[in-house]
Amino acid sequence: MKYFAKLFAVLLIASSPCGSLFAQQTNLNCVTGPVKKTYGKTPWLVYSCDDGQSIVVVTAPGSPAAPFYFTFNGGRLSGEGTGNKAATDAAYDDLQRLTDADIKALVIQTKNTGS
Repeated sequence: MKYFAKLFAVLLIASSPCGSLFAQQTNLNCVTGPVKKTYGKTPWLVYSCDDGQSIVVVTAPGSPAAPFYFTFNGGRLSGEGTGNKAATDAAYDDLQRLTDADIKALVIQTKNTGS
């Protein structure tokens, strides 16, 4: 339960109008999902946002990259947190290779989780 409280806080920050990563968006809600994925050989949870094109990639429970999250907003990849740098760098390398079509596919996958 603690993990989900932290996750909610991360998503709240990312979706707030004053959140640095989503400054261009107002009231962006990023809670659809999650879809479990592996990036940089570590587990991540992917949530989509209500704009239909942005995603938040959050460390899964027990991940060596925790606490950390990445966002794709308008094709821009950003990350924030204090997790293991080697793990987050490896995930960043994988995530930066995602195409617009890959992001759209992730959005669809999150919507199909029933959450």
